[in-house]
This record gives sequence, structure tokens and C-alpha cells, in this order.
Amino acid sequence: MSDFRRIRGGRCANTGGMHTDAMHSDGMHHDVDRCVRAVQSKDARFDGWFFTAVTTTRIYCRPSCPVVPPKPRNMTFYPSAAAAQQAGFRACKRCRPDASPGSPRWNERADLAARAMRLIADGVVDREGVPGLGARLGYSTRQVERQLLAELGAGPLALARAQRAQTARLLIETTPLPMGEVAFASGFASIRAFNDTVREVFALSPSELRTRAAGRAHREPAAGGTGPGTTPGTVSLRLPHRAPLFPDNLFGHLAATAVPGTEEWREGAYRCTMRLPHGHGIATLRPADGHIGCRLTLTDLRDLAAAVSRCRRLLDLDADPEAVDGLLREDPLLAPLVDRAPGRRVPHTVDPAEFALRAVLGQQVSTAAARTLAGRLVTAHGTPVEDPDGGLTHLFPPPAALAELDPGTLAMPGARRRTFTALVAALASDGLDLGPGSDWQRTREQLAALPGMGPWTVETIAMRALGDPDAFVATDLGVRLAAANLGLPATPAALTRRSRAWQPWRSYAVQHLWATGDHQINRMPV
Repeated sequence: MSDFRRIRGGRCANTGGMHTDAMHSDGMHHDVDRCVRAVQSKDARFDGWFFTAVTTTRIYCRPSCPVVPPKPRNMTFYPSAAAAQQAGFRACKRCRPDASPGSPRWNERADLAARAMRLIADGVVDREGVPGLGARLGYSTRQVERQLLAELGAGPLALARAQRAQTARLLIETTPLPMGEVAFASGFASIRAFNDTVREVFALSPSELRTRAAGRAHREPAAGGTGPGTTPGTVSLRLPHRAPLFPDNLFGHLAATAVPGTEEWREGAYRCTMRLPHGHGIATLRPADGHIGCRLTLTDLRDLAAAVSRCRRLLDLDADPEAVDGLLREDPLLAPLVDRAPGRRVPHTVDPAEFALRAVLGQQVSTAAARTLAGRLVTAHGTPVEDPDGGLTHLFPPPAALAELDPGTLAMPGARRRTFTALVAALASDGLDLGPGSDWQRTREQLAALPGMGPWTVETIAMRALGDPDAFVATDLGVRLAAANLGLPATPAALTRRSRAWQPWRSYAVQHLWATGDHQINRMPV
């Protein structure tokens, strides 16, 4: 097994270069020698897995930092930027470790720490505090704090503070907003806390950060960096990811299934509206060389961190393609598919409830028919929005609005109408949680208990809305046809048994199987 495969999910602790530390609940171990080798080789695949703190300079970096690597005896390793900051280290001005791709651990797992990290990334701590985080997870604040401290070296407040600092830097460098408004939009309670945090994390004052960014404006920003915004409510940035990334099915799927009014493909970019905690936004996402170009137009800049988090989840940008492709290649029938398109991602969603409802609309109908049904709902019941660029007109109607409809007005067969209304009622009552902190197995059980919710719909929602990397649609016709053509078992039961060798990455195996068909979801739009 390569060093990279061994380091997956690990946490480093430097005790002179010879110690290994047990990490999280999956029992993996990780030793400092491998951390040192990753830093010395400037291996970008490790960015976001761990952070290197230099004891002589009191600076922390990503493993791929372009500066001359420090001596191993001066390196200390942390599992998160927040832990490094809490230990008194400042972010490197060259490699910007706070802008590293996120750790895939939080999107691969459904345990307490992973669910907490997804909620923190969505801004729950800033909006509801640590008690709110605990309530969403069903644990006490003490249990949540203890688990996060054990896994990441920092509690929820420190992790949220690190995210606020990153949001502040983005707004400082990409918008002309006055610093007071930046502080408010970033989630800081006071100007003093904003100034102190920015100085502590970046070793520069907010004004110095803006001046430094202006000096870089004529140059292409570094990967994970930012570019100039166009209006006070617009932020342009680059979304980093681990290479490789195969964009064709990712953007092809989103474009082919786009609901008129809420999504569109225009001039090489996927655009969509988003319902956010403090307002709404419009995201424009464009595949580029080594990153995803992202432009966000927000009605309230306090939603920046949540919007970035949702765009990253939509495009599966925190995936670990080395681990996924490496395991799937072990199956000789899948290996040629992986070799032809390494780095496939699973297209997810910016709104899990919306996707679940659309999955029901798409039961046993074509992609075009599902788009038409969803488009009618949007036109009749969606929330109108203004798009500065034109093209997008609405937010998808929320479950609470759909719950007020007369079921008889829904133009669909009776069985599907009952399924749709049952799902709407479960979502509107908050009895069904599809959000980033949901328990994947419990949610599957709740979905399966609804009338008309068969395995295809449940696993499709698990794959695209919940983001479970191991969801598997064994009953999907496209998957079964692809399996038969490859010489794999084609019955759902036999195919499920064969798929166990692909765990925990069966959602990615599905993408490769679908790609064998001649369907527009597999092609980059023109």
C-alpha cells in the first residue's frame, strides 16, 4: 500500500519522527515519517489531510507548501487548521493552508465527528451555537466537544472560528466591503474579535490583507486563492480539489437534469439558485485547469461559508480519488473503466430536500419528463428571484409550501402522488432529516417506511442528497445493463453481492457503470 493510501484519515503527532498514533474509529494508524516524506516531496495529494506546523517560525502550512521544507525535528503535525491555530501557529502566507481541499473523512463517514464537521461547515455553530449543534446531532455539547477534540485537536468553537477567519479573508480580498461589514458578514460578534482573529491567524491586519491582495490582482491567483468580485454581493473564488477530477459526467449530469428556472448550463458553466440560511444565492461553477471557478451572488454575505460548503458538496470536491480509484481498480472488470476516466465524482445537490422530491418525480419516467414535472412545480410554487445575468428565475419550492397544495392538482399517477405527498409531509414536519448532519442509516429506514419508496429511490437519495459514498442502486436499469455488458451479475441480488468488494465506494462504481451507456448525463455539455 502506498504512503498516500496509508495516510488516509490519519492524524499526525510529532514525537521525534518515530511514533505512530492510533487515529479515529476506523482503526487506521499514521506515523510521522510518512508526514515528513509528504512534506519533503511537496505532495499536494495530502493537502487537507494534515497540517504541518513549524516550531521555529510558528507558522503552519499545507504539505505542498512551495517553500523549502523545514528540518524534520522542527515539524509538528495537526489534524486541522483549527488545531494548529489553537496551538499558536499562524497561517503561511505562501501556501494558504486554510484554503486547502477539505478532508475527505467528513464526507466518507456517518459517525458523530463526521456529521458534526459537515454541520459546522454549513455554519450551524455560528447560527445556533454549540448547543444547537448538539441538538441537531442528538448528543450533549460535552459529548460533541470531547469527540471533536479527540479527532481534530479542536472543539466546535475553535473549528467554527477557523472557518470565520477563512470567510473573512475571502471577503477582505474579493469584495470592496468596509471592514465592519466584513466582520458582520463573517459571523464575528464584534470588530475587535474580527481584528484580533485575523491578526492571530494570518499575521496581518485586515487592511494589510486587502493591500496584499490588491498587489496580487494582476497575477493569476494560486490554487485555492481568490479573484476579484464584481459587486458588493458577489464573490469570485477558486474551489480547490484533489487531482484527478473527471468533469464530464459531473457537469453532464447536472446539466442534463437541470430544472428550468432553478438551474441552467450557460457558456461553459453550471448555474443554480440556492436557498441559504439568511437569504438566497446564485452559484456559477465552471471547470478549469486544477480547480473549479466559482462565482457566488448572495443577498446576504453572511451566507458565504454555507454557500461555498454547499458548492463543494454539490461537486464532490473533497473526495479522495486516489483511494476510490485504487480500490475499484482491484476489480478486473471495473479497472478499464477507471483507467479511462480516473477521478470521477458523484454529483450531489445544494438542497437535499429538493433532490429527494425530484427523485420521486423521476420515478419510472425519463429525464426529460422529470425535468418537466419539476419545472411546473417551480413555475407555480417556487419563490421568484432576480438573476443579474438573467436565466434563473426561482428557488425550488420548500416542503412547507408544497405541504399546503391540494394533492389532486399534482399531475402524476396516484401511487406516485401518494409517495410525493408523504415525503413532503415528512420533510415539512422536520421528522425527516436529509441535511449534512443526518444519520445515513436512520434516514434510509425512514425513507423506506414511506409509501412507494422502493430501493431505487432510497439509494438514489442516499447517493445524491445524503452524500453517502457507498450508496448502490442495484435495481437501476442502466446499472444492470452496464453490468451485463461487462460480464458482471445482472440481477439485483447477485450484483449487490458482487458490489461488496467495491465498498465503501459503490456510489463511484455506479458512476463508472452509468458511463458505459450513451446518455447525455455522461457528456460535458457544449
